[in-house]
Amino acid sequence: MSRAILQVMIRGRVQGVGYRAWVEYQASASGLEGWVRNRRDGSVEALFAGAPKHVADMVALCRHGPPSSRVDSVTSETASVDELNLRRAGEAFSVLPTV
Repeated sequence: MSRAILQVMIRGRVQGVGYRAWVEYQASASGLEGWVRNRRDGSVEALFAGAPKHVADMVALCRHGPPSSRVDSVTSETASVDELNLRRAGEAFSVLPTV
């Protein structure tokens, strides 16, 4: 089975609204691996790895976000497995510290 790895940047009102917890829940429910973190510029960055359809569906969900968020833009690019290794040991999906 093929595997997709995408790095995603989400901009808008996406910090302080439960966006990271929502991403973690949605990604875990979809069986995805990866991580999510806030960035100092006010954006949220995430990495999703898994079946291509599930990764694409997760990126589509990110365009809407949780009810209290306002997503202005979502961009994605292919990432390497090295980026996946940023997650915490033993976790399929991690919420990482702000960078």
